[in-house]
Amino acid sequence: MKKVQELVSFMDESSKREEAVDISRASFITTLNIISNILFSVDLGSYSSEKSNGFQDSVIGAMEAAGSPDLANFFPFLEFLNLQGNTKRMKFCTYKLFKVFREFLDIKTADKSLRNDPKFDSNRDILDALLDLTVGEEAELDYNDIEHLLLDMFVGGTDTNSSTLEWAMAELLTNPATMAKAPTEIEQMLGLNGFVQEPDISELPYIQAIVKETFRLHPPVPFLLLREAETDVEIFGYFVPKDAQVLVNVWAIGRDPGVWENPTRFEPERFLGKEIDVKGKNYELTPFGAGRRICPGLPLAVKMVSLMLVSLFYTFDWKLPNAVDMD
Repeated sequence: MKKVQELVSFMDESSKREEAVDISRASFITTLNIISNILFSVDLGSYSSEKSNGFQDSVIGAMEAAGSPDLANFFPFLEFLNLQGNTKRMKFCTYKLFKVFREFLDIKTADKSLRNDPKFDSNRDILDALLDLTVGEEAELDYNDIEHLLLDMFVGGTDTNSSTLEWAMAELLTNPATMAKAPTEIEQMLGLNGFVQEPDISELPYIQAIVKETFRLHPPVPFLLLREAETDVEIFGYFVPKDAQVLVNVWAIGRDPGVWENPTRFEPERFLGKEIDVKGKNYELTPFGAGRRICPGLPLAVKMVSLMLVSLFYTFDWKLPNAVDMD
């Protein structure tokens, strides 16, 4: 919650200076700092462009390289040519990120006597807990495992959350009638001088509907992670051969007219009074996947997006700059 308050403070200062705000960048920095504090108990992002650091830039570079279309994905024999430079850029960015991760690992393990002290709180953050799993003959993890896990959390958890908030804001700003309902609901519950807390989200059904509608129209990624068939299998009349890679197009499902009425319209009301959620139980809305391998970041993502959205609409009035169109 503290990081969301810092976002609000940054927005307030920008407003007083009458400066336009880049929601995408501001929410990205907030998300980055939330994750880095959960993992390392430190901020790794800065709202000031003058203080932009290498870690922040490397996370952005890795995400852009991972998300860029690559001919080698369709024609594997071209991979060694690295025609678009995505592979080279990804290796460069991940090298820099791994270097930072290793520094944190070294700092945490430098004083072994302190970690062995019974009074030492070894679970101050996630990295402390992960390091506990590297100890002993039956250690479950090693440093390499931890470094790759940290990479997944930063690359998979920063841009996805900030882009969801950005889409939610964009849709609301271009739908004034819908946008007007959000602050009204918040003020009815909190009053004019309240303070947004995490438990408040469950008491704001329209805000929850806005978040779900954003995930429906603009899922964090258009395709879920690949799944590979272990054996030949037939599903609902479709034959899937062994070793076939299966992609689930959640973007198309969210816009399927056979599932949703007026699928291209941003209508949070469609979720009011319904039990549809994003936890993988309702296959028409699975932006995080489903089953045992559902995205482990789901709870944090929903909380972060909801808290940032509520805080921004409770604190500020919003409008698009002149002559700006979402398209």
